[in-house]
Amino acid sequence: MAEQLADKKCVPCKGGVPALKGKELKALHKSVPQWNVVDEHHLTREFKFPDFAEALEFVNRVGALAEEQGHHPDILLAWGKAEITLWTHKVDGLTESDFIMAAKIDRLEPK
Repeated sequence: MAEQLADKKCVPCKGGVPALKGKELKALHKSVPQWNVVDEHHLTREFKFPDFAEALEFVNRVGALAEEQGHHPDILLAWGKAEITLWTHKVDGLTESDFIMAAKIDRLEPK
């Protein structure tokens, strides 16, 4: 299902829809199991790299993807790691687009 999510496009949220909770949230989380769901509100994942340059290169690719998708995560860049946090601000919680973006980011990670 992660591949299916990664093939979708993030849909800009205009608000007025409820944030994902409960079973629906758990079902989508199974598609991106390396991500942590925090308080049913946001997704986080830490990516490790051998040095700053590779972490920066990854963050730049995530940034380009975010611009393309119109869905912008919070990104913390440090030596040898990048931490990504996703949630939909308009609903103050998680939507399918957050999981789509997580799946797309997973595709960017070096194998």
